[in-house]
Amino acid sequence: MVSGDHPLASNVLLGTAAAVIVIAGMKSAADMLVPFLLAVFIAILSAPLMHWLTARRVPGVVAVLVLVALFLLVGTLLASFLGGTINAFYRDMPVYEQKLQVLTSDVVLWLRSLGFDVADNIIREYVNPGVVMRTVASVFNGLGGVLTNTFLILFTVIFILLEASGFPAKVKRAFGEETQAFAHFARFSEAVQQYLFIKTLVSLGTGGVVALLLALLGVDYWALWGLVAFLLNYIPNIGSIIAAVPAVLVALIQLGPLVAMLTAGVYVLVNTMFGNVIEPRLMGRSLGLSTLVVFLSLVFWGWVLGPVGMLLSIPLTMVVKIALETRPQTRWIATLLDH
Repeated sequence: MVSGDHPLASNVLLGTAAAVIVIAGMKSAADMLVPFLLAVFIAILSAPLMHWLTARRVPGVVAVLVLVALFLLVGTLLASFLGGTINAFYRDMPVYEQKLQVLTSDVVLWLRSLGFDVADNIIREYVNPGVVMRTVASVFNGLGGVLTNTFLILFTVIFILLEASGFPAKVKRAFGEETQAFAHFARFSEAVQQYLFIKTLVSLGTGGVVALLLALLGVDYWALWGLVAFLLNYIPNIGSIIAAVPAVLVALIQLGPLVAMLTAGVYVLVNTMFGNVIEPRLMGRSLGLSTLVVFLSLVFWGWVLGPVGMLLSIPLTMVVKIALETRPQTRWIATLLDH
């Protein structure tokens, strides 16, 4: 073996070991890390509004208070809507379970009329109405669980925004006037702001159109399904599929197979229009990640941080990519992640 290979092998081993330790630490500290990451990205997303207010000679503290009041207003409206709607859904769950029970019995009778020998309990063994409805309810519990750390996230956002004005000077004092650290952070912040802004616009359009079309079809809780479509649209690739499942199931139970198929068609049409036509035109090449990397990042960050990791998978991967581009030794990895 050539002696020059030893440093390279040692660097690879040390880098791999360090990555494993960091990932294990992140996974074990996910409960503490998730609220902080949410706060960071909320602060980054709200930074342009903060700068807009301060540019108009609004004092920094007053600008932060305005943003906090806006956050509280939106959070209160969202919490009250989710709380009331979820409670109503729980009250209606026995009715939906009973209707689903009748529907499965009708399917058994229909299969028998076609000449199939089907036992009474065969469908119930594979499609348990209680389990199906509880699965739908667990989706809402997950949404409500995000609100439990609201005050921790809010206070963290406040302190981040208050520190934002003096952050560049601190970086220069810590790393010197010639440091590129702030330039890399500014690049990351701009990329994340652009991504989150465009994604929010597309998600608002997706949720609004879904809610409108489901209301026209007469599906129960159409506003809730629009909100779920808005939130889960932040999850790449599979978010829109997950959002469609409870709405299609409720449409099937409430209005029958035809409306259920129309509901599924609504989700396919809306997500094709917004996800495959409008979003790529707005996003362009600003994302800078290949489709395979987007999917793998979704799986990886979801495994490390849970559902919130799925929501933040793209911004987190962009952070890693920008960090890898800063060093010549790791720039080749960033190139492999590129579009």
